[in-house]
Parts: sequence; C-alpha cells; structure tokens
Amino acid sequence: MSAKVLCIGDVMLDVVTKIAVMPSEINYGSDTPAQISTHGGGAAGNVAAWLTRTDARATIVGHVGNDSAGAALVNEFDALGVRHHNLVVDNGHSGVVVVLVDPTGERTMFPDNGANSGLKLSDLPELDGFNAVYISGYSPLDPLSRGGIKEMIAKIKAAGLTIYFDPASVGGMKDVDTHEIKSWLPLMDVLLLNEEEATYLTGLTDIEAALDQLLQTSTTVVIKRGSHGAIGKSRGGESVAASCVPRNCCYWRTAPSVAGRRVETHSGFLACPREPVL
Repeated sequence: MSAKVLCIGDVMLDVVTKIAVMPSEINYGSDTPAQISTHGGGAAGNVAAWLTRTDARATIVGHVGNDSAGAALVNEFDALGVRHHNLVVDNGHSGVVVVLVDPTGERTMFPDNGANSGLKLSDLPELDGFNAVYISGYSPLDPLSRGGIKEMIAKIKAAGLTIYFDPASVGGMKDVDTHEIKSWLPLMDVLLLNEEEATYLTGLTDIEAALDQLLQTSTTVVIKRGSHGAIGKSRGGESVAASCVPRNCCYWRTAPSVAGRRVETHSGFLACPREPVL
C-alpha cells in the first residue's frame, strides 16, 4: 500500500539565474548576461512534487498568493497530483526566491517568503490516513509561522505520526537563536539535513560524531554529502552509507539542475516510511 505523506512548509516560485562568471566578476551596478527561467519551488513544495514520482501520495500544506505566480503553482500541483486545500490566500503575494547559480553549480538564494509567512493550526487538515509528515525548517524559522508550526507538531505527535524534519539552511538558521532551533529537534523522529547543517547544529566536523550527537534527540538521522552520497543511522543501529549515482538530477520540478539531490533524497526516503534507513 502506498504511503500518504503530508508536506508542511514553503511553496515558492523559483527564479533561477544562471551566470557564466563567478559572483566576484558580476558587473554590480551594470549588466551581467544570464540565463533566467522560472520553476515551482520551495522545500515542502518540491518534496511533495517529487513524491508523485514514487508510489506515494502527497498533500501540501502551505500558502500562495491570489496572483499569477500562485495560479501557476496551483496548476502545477494539480497536474502532478499533489493534493491541497486552503492553498491560495488573499492577503500576501506568492513567495519568490531568486536562485543565483554560478558556473560551478553553487547556488545562492534570495528568498521572499510572501504568503508562506503566517501558517497556523487551522491550515492543518485532518490527519486520518496519513503515514508520515514532512516539515520544512523554513516555516518554524519564520517568526510569523513558528507558533502555528509548533501547534501543528503537538497535534501531529498526539496522532502518533512520524515527523521528518529538514532544518532548511544554515543561512536561515543564523537568524534564529540556536537554543530555540535545538529545542525543536527532540520533537522530530527523523532528521534530514546536509553536512553543513549537521556541523552547524553540533559544532562537530566529524560526520559520524555529528550523527551520534543528533541521535541523542532524534531516532533516525540522514546526512546528505553532495557528490559523496549520504550517510544515515538509527538509534542503536549501525551507520549506513549510500553513494551518489551520477546522472542528471532535478532540483526544481521540471528543469535539470546541477544541484538537485537534497529534495530527491528526502522524497525517496519519505516514500518508504516503514523501511530501514537508506
């Protein structure tokens, strides 16, 4: 039987700007040629979309504005089969993130949360029938959504559902007190994060040591290592490493990208919530 996964968090329009020069060579105050495209994005939105590539069924909890960007994002979810309710709100514009991609594939993002701010408990659907919940860290990192997300977590925990949590980004975490962020971790069953985030949260550069420290609060931890694959461990078990299979990945929902393993890893793992780590 296929898993039913509830994805909570950001739904964004990605404006992808690919430049042929390094950022230090940008002609600030003038013109720098670029290839620009738009795609559906947002961590929660991407995970929900990728889940439709598996046998799982996804429902998104987030907000877009009542504007052309929001209409495009809703249409894309409908085409992919992602379920939603109360997605469009009248107050606020759709969230947009400008993604600057340099010749090495390194991404620098400039997010405008827009309508994603202000998630509240009433946005949460009935939890009957869901097998797992994914929460994007961008939502509790947003002070206007933090209270509502905490209330959602309490209700989800009471329902006995497994929570998969992605802390989001070090850049986002730097704007929130570290003690506040760490107070969320014991509420999460599974942590899905990258090496930089694991180091930031633990202060440890040794990946195995970081795994063990994070396992003190969560029962399973998966750390993505870019081209080096991923490593995961469940409390009381042995660490398991997975290599990265070279191929064209998609970070965004429709366009090829050089930086796409994060969301794909999350979705593949969430599609089999009862399977052992990795």
